[in-house]
Amino acid sequence: MHVTSLPDLGVVPEPRDIVVLVSGSGTNLQALMDAIAAEPLYGVRIAAVGADRDGIEGLARAQRAGIPTFVCRVEDYPSRAEWDAALAAEVAAHEPVLVVSAGFMKILGPAFLGSGFTTINTHPALLPAFPGAHGVRDALDYGVKVTGCTCHVVDSGVDTGPIIDQAVVGVEDDDTVESLHERIKASERSLLVETVGRMVRDGFTIHQRKVTLA
Repeated sequence: MHVTSLPDLGVVPEPRDIVVLVSGSGTNLQALMDAIAAEPLYGVRIAAVGADRDGIEGLARAQRAGIPTFVCRVEDYPSRAEWDAALAAEVAAHEPVLVVSAGFMKILGPAFLGSGFTTINTHPALLPAFPGAHGVRDALDYGVKVTGCTCHVVDSGVDTGPIIDQAVVGVEDDDTVESLHERIKASERSLLVETVGRMVRDGFTIHQRKVTLA
């Protein structure tokens, strides 16, 4: 069992640090940044933003906000295992209480997953249905009437980790993959902001496949 919690001091605690990992435009990162800026009691501080490649908007968003950044590229290491260990070391240096994979397009390996910090991710479907890279398309092709998004703990599989929370999005008769995905992404950002805030502020437990928010 992994347990993390905040002391009950009767007051709102100081913000606690997270690290956000990105690979692209960073819209989920921006949602977290906006929540932090808008709500003094949100309880979260982004200690650093990491990426697997240079020159992306996700890094630029962080740099414009004065958030430290780092880049850890697979091609800069002799093996995938060494990249995984290097990424773990970069993240660990910031001592986060939570790591958020916000559109990070690399599978995390044993060194990272065994480093002791909990990493969470979002997926644009209601897991365990429609895992993988084409969750929106697969759900639409299957003919479901509702789909949605899932916030889950990252494990060694692809979208197989314990589910933290989910949000439902209805499927319209005239939906395309693009139109449905846009509605899911809006829901996904809201779900991520709420989930990260609750996990960091209030604490959580993970026991087998059950995640409980305090």
